[in-house]
Amino acid sequence: MRKSEVSTVSPSVPAASLALGEPRSQGPCYNFGLQETPQSGPSVQASASTPSGTSAAAGDRSSSTSLPRHPPGAGPALGSHFRNKRSNAENTFASNFNFGTSSSSTRDSNYPQILKTPLSAGNPQRSGYKNWTPQMGYSAPSSSAVSTNSPSVVAAVVEGRGLARGEIGMASIDLKSPQIILSQFADNTTYAKVITKLKILSPLEIIMSNTACVVGNSTKLFTLITENFKNVNFTTIQRKYFNETKGLEYIEQLCVTEFSTVLMEVQSKYYCLAAVAALLKYVEFIQNSVYAPKSLKICFQGSEQTAMIDSSSAQNLELLINSQDSRNNHTLFGVLNYTKTPGGSRRLRSNILEPLVDIETINMRLDCVQELLQDEELFFGLQSVISRFLDTEQLLSVLVQIPKQDTVNAAESKITNLIYLKHTLELVDPLKIALGNCSTPLLRAYCGSLEDKRFGIILEKIKTIINDDARYMKGCLNMRTQKCYAVRSNINEFLDIARRTYTEIVDDIAGMISQLAEKYSLPLRTSFSSARGFFIQMTTDYTALPNNRLPSEFIKISKVKSSYTFTSADLIKMNERCQESLREIYHMTYMIVCKLLSEIYEHIHCLYKLSDTVSMLDMLLSFAHACTLSDYVRPEFTDTLAIKQGWHPILEKISVEKPIANNTYITEGSNFLIITGPNMSGKSTYLKQIALCQIMAQIGSYVPAEYSSFRIAEQIFTRISTDDEIETNSSTFMKEMKEIAYILHNANNKSLILIDELGRGTNTEEGIGICYAVCEYLLSLKAFTLFATHFLELCHIEVLYPNVENMHFEVQHVKNTSRDKEAILYTYKLCKGLTEEKNYGLKAAEVSSLPSSIVLDAKEITTQITRQTLQNQRSTPEMERQRAVYHLATRLVQTARNSQLDPDSLRMYLSNLKKKYETDFSRAEQVSGKTEE
Repeated sequence: MRKSEVSTVSPSVPAASLALGEPRSQGPCYNFGLQETPQSGPSVQASASTPSGTSAAAGDRSSSTSLPRHPPGAGPALGSHFRNKRSNAENTFASNFNFGTSSSSTRDSNYPQILKTPLSAGNPQRSGYKNWTPQMGYSAPSSSAVSTNSPSVVAAVVEGRGLARGEIGMASIDLKSPQIILSQFADNTTYAKVITKLKILSPLEIIMSNTACVVGNSTKLFTLITENFKNVNFTTIQRKYFNETKGLEYIEQLCVTEFSTVLMEVQSKYYCLAAVAALLKYVEFIQNSVYAPKSLKICFQGSEQTAMIDSSSAQNLELLINSQDSRNNHTLFGVLNYTKTPGGSRRLRSNILEPLVDIETINMRLDCVQELLQDEELFFGLQSVISRFLDTEQLLSVLVQIPKQDTVNAAESKITNLIYLKHTLELVDPLKIALGNCSTPLLRAYCGSLEDKRFGIILEKIKTIINDDARYMKGCLNMRTQKCYAVRSNINEFLDIARRTYTEIVDDIAGMISQLAEKYSLPLRTSFSSARGFFIQMTTDYTALPNNRLPSEFIKISKVKSSYTFTSADLIKMNERCQESLREIYHMTYMIVCKLLSEIYEHIHCLYKLSDTVSMLDMLLSFAHACTLSDYVRPEFTDTLAIKQGWHPILEKISVEKPIANNTYITEGSNFLIITGPNMSGKSTYLKQIALCQIMAQIGSYVPAEYSSFRIAEQIFTRISTDDEIETNSSTFMKEMKEIAYILHNANNKSLILIDELGRGTNTEEGIGICYAVCEYLLSLKAFTLFATHFLELCHIEVLYPNVENMHFEVQHVKNTSRDKEAILYTYKLCKGLTEEKNYGLKAAEVSSLPSSIVLDAKEITTQITRQTLQNQRSTPEMERQRAVYHLATRLVQTARNSQLDPDSLRMYLSNLKKKYETDFSRAEQVSGKTEE
């Protein structure tokens, strides 16, 4: 891309962009289109795109991808105030930094379309390779709050080659938060860790090397990522930009001093260093700005620090999105989310997807929640202060970026964010006071972090320039006024004059509208919007108007119910004068603000600690708030999963009455539960309940139960859904096999595995065979497994394996007097043993609208099949003796590890254990006697 090939397009925006609410560009906008030339292969050229020349397909692409939109340039009224300051070095970078982009939603169904870079010009083109100009758009974060739900993460992924294949390096940055997260780990051939980490990030865009997607020879990693992220933009960058040496230089240059220890962690992590080099180079290019030195928080996260929950399990458990309606909040996130800040909400979301595995850290959080519940004054005092904080992370993100161009938007953004910074720093002392009397170590540590003198230094420097009254206010006109008068008077004489001019214009507008109201005897009032500026508003009955119409002087009339909005030619001219005056004010204020920011940059790093403190306190307050609305209990952490009277947290939120509670007890000696019961008896709900309680405990929340003890789960797997996948041409059975294969490849001794109705997508014999084989494989692990099934034949596996336990959901039969038939009453209670219900599918069919003749035939056929295939499987006396010894041994080991009983209670417990063993052993002898007879 040569400088001569970059052409400036007129300041216009495609209709699709305007529909999305994107700002109208006023300055240069560059489209990078790819055109193939037979002589030299694909070459990157600039092509202009205007609304009139944009096809429907291009419009669709522009709504799902973005165009490198540089900060809008100034209008002609600014003259020399805002000049284009792009250096030759930047143009040189633009000419060297060639990349290809595509939206995966527009790809060919058989092979992903990736635009090639000149480095890959020699690669053979695939037949049918489409040729189009992608529209990629980016704009620097604006000063206004951005929805926390909109994706804003850019991630770079690189894989080792040759013998290092499978070693993955990742780097990601949130464009709303000045934090880079690095990770490097070894993955297996399923690339489960990569996919899971990317799902958690929910990226706006993924960057990969162009060598990973050579047409016809793409890597397995690239193929899997494109299959799993169909609506994410992909960008290919030349491999040379994935440079570990350059990545280390970036970290040394940009990482704040407090987090510089990350250098020691990543010095030998060559792949994550390569990823961060490409990521920062690309982000600087699309943002048209560079990060200030020593301004970014850079962290390294190993895969062993958090539990892994794959995307399928997150969907099945409804952690973030409700499976029936994505708009409602009947999810685990909805149950726990009482956060007051965007940062707290983001932290809660990431914690739910990546629960902690360190018991000490979890208990520190639980201590904080306990103190917040016990100290009402602390709870309400903290909540009051935290709710006044803005999005500190986004604020930091904008402050540490230095625009390559001085524009009106850049000036307005800096002024706004300086006011936000002042507002944030003024909350430090109230937060410190609220935490003053706390006693738990974590809260005391956060209180200590607020003692940093740099907060006071920055605030004092700001107050020397910024008015004491300047603060964050809701409403666009209020914030405009705050920005105009942010800088103290007598600092810049020309600024004072410009502000007086602006005030006079605003007064003239108000006076003119008052005169119009008197002239026409109408109840006119002055209104303001950021899009229209000042305009006239009137609320009156149409019949009250003279001649039933507005005077001809008023133009651009719009009506909503009984309210009219309009303007006049004179008011439009005065709005233009007002805007000119405003630009002058912003320019001079911007010059003063830039000088102030240059003085406080060296102290601004303390805001990272503040951001972390606020988001964590917000999340802990949210946990405490959730506990006050229900009878949750503090969990313990042992080597046993024991829940007394636990219930489903999401179901509690939906139901009018409290859900039925059940007990759960799983140990290493009894780590495999087979759960049976009729349809709709509560099996799937129970499985989800166990997983949700496990996640709540590992993020530091109380759980819905009377008592709970958990073993730390390093991985949580579920196989619950029975839907087809049309997108991947997968039937119900094939989807089952893919999900169970993923579990078998990745499960370990510390996993929690929940499987619901495996093998239902094929015939009964094959289904039972597959289930039996899967059970035997999982029994070789020490993972905690709950296996719900309708195959009663699986229950006999308990005879062969002493660590298997059968459980069932009980139902009752009641007489329906009105229909003179027997009906099933679901108790939703979990009981020991296998279900005694036979042919409950036929009973369910009987109460449906199936013809009675068909039901009778089905019963007769089922009886004949059962008589033919039923085998009498009885346990031998030796098996019963071994089972009794095994259970005694596992209970003794568990007692030795976890018992906190006093000597007398322990003696009584061991005595009862001995009696139970003797009873079980005598039962085995009775079985032996019956066998001999």
